[in-house]
Amino acid sequence: MPERRTVALVTLGCARNEVDSEELAGRLEADGWQLVEDAENADVAVVNTCGFVEAAKKDSVDALLEANDLKGHGRTQAVVAVGCMAERYGKELAEALPEADGVLGFDDYSDISDRLQTILNGGIHASHTPRDRRKLLPISPAERQESAADVALPGHGPAEPAVAPADLPEGLAPASGPRAPLRRRLDGSPVASVKLASGCDRRCSFCAIPSFRGSFISRRPSDVLNETRWLAEQGVKEIMLVSENNTSYGKDLGDIRLLESLLPELADVDGIERVRVSYLQPAEMRPGLIDVLTSTPKIAPYFDLSFQHSAPGVLRAMRRFGDTDRFLELLDTIRSKAPEAGVRSNFIVGFPGESEADLAELERFLNGARLDAIGVFGYSDEEGTEAATYENKLDEDVVAERLAHISRLAEELVSQRAEDRVGQSVRVLVESVDEDGVYGRAEHQAPETDGQVLLTSGAGLRVGRMVEAKVVGTEGVDLVAEPLQGSLTSPAWSEEAGR
Repeated sequence: MPERRTVALVTLGCARNEVDSEELAGRLEADGWQLVEDAENADVAVVNTCGFVEAAKKDSVDALLEANDLKGHGRTQAVVAVGCMAERYGKELAEALPEADGVLGFDDYSDISDRLQTILNGGIHASHTPRDRRKLLPISPAERQESAADVALPGHGPAEPAVAPADLPEGLAPASGPRAPLRRRLDGSPVASVKLASGCDRRCSFCAIPSFRGSFISRRPSDVLNETRWLAEQGVKEIMLVSENNTSYGKDLGDIRLLESLLPELADVDGIERVRVSYLQPAEMRPGLIDVLTSTPKIAPYFDLSFQHSAPGVLRAMRRFGDTDRFLELLDTIRSKAPEAGVRSNFIVGFPGESEADLAELERFLNGARLDAIGVFGYSDEEGTEAATYENKLDEDVVAERLAHISRLAEELVSQRAEDRVGQSVRVLVESVDEDGVYGRAEHQAPETDGQVLLTSGAGLRVGRMVEAKVVGTEGVDLVAEPLQGSLTSPAWSEEAGR
């Protein structure tokens, strides 16, 4: 029997990319490829790149070069780029980076096995010429679902029903029923992301994502539900809903409030203990959505709000809405319903035309917002965006100075916010148990971005358990918590119930 072809997937960027990698893994395994963890043990190393900002693009190039260095020293014979950077630059990336044996765009995903086999055999698959993917779907959201059949949408599945092979390997299944692609989990984490939609209709002047991810299009609720059920069968306890803009979910399906009705259904899926929603737009937050997020059992009262700035002049230049006072009012509304709700956000400093007064306005907002996690980025031109054409650009050293200043402030503020939680009870999902201790996350902490909880006692705990604990200390943004008496032995958290 011939040795199976092996492939490793290296994923960079956001949780949406992680979902796409698991789709690619599912397609490849269903076609006979063996998935391996390390690129050095693979015939083909597939790097799922990020094309968001310069730092992310550099990381993607570095990962491709690192994988290329393995060629000639082990099993690796080919290195292939996929993902946002590959989609955004296509032929340009292939010419600039000859170390990559292939650059595949989203249109290649459905034929990923054939593409990799061609490259592995020494053939060449021509890299695509990038195009504005916003033009692939109708301008009217109501007309998009019917047109989606002709557009590659990673994570959405084929338009026509497809019957999965009868002899699928164990643990591999259609992620969302017959319409959806196969999905293979690439780790044993009790947390998994579920794609709610793709693309974005917003036109923020600093962002190029819509041009290569396309216009906003929702997945159908039945697909999201079926995928969540399948993940629960794989042992997943928490799902995180991801897209470029979750607050727009359903607008192309005729119901802008569809998320409010979908969330309780997801929370009712057997085996799921927590549902988290990410990527929320402040200007699109609705009272009904806030109510569902703050009052539904198993739905984390967690608000990943994309503020970006709070000075009105800067926000208008960004093609965004709001100001300090309106943002603070939104946070007050949320906390009036769930006082300990988690809130995180990202901010850009040094935007063209940003004045000292604008920076002071941002500081005023940060000091009043009591955010649990803050990401701060210094502005740099992103090709193809409106902001890249703006005048009144700030000197690089001024941007760097403001970035350092606001970053220091953010670090102080999130540490203070963590200290505010001392004495509170938190519900912790255990994610790692080893010689370094028992670590998990509370409701206000999203995976990888918002800190974690160190439990002071790990007796009888295992990955995937949900534990009630009292916060007794902090380490920066991280919490130290003591499991409450009975939380490890009550029937609700027994070994049998956890299985």
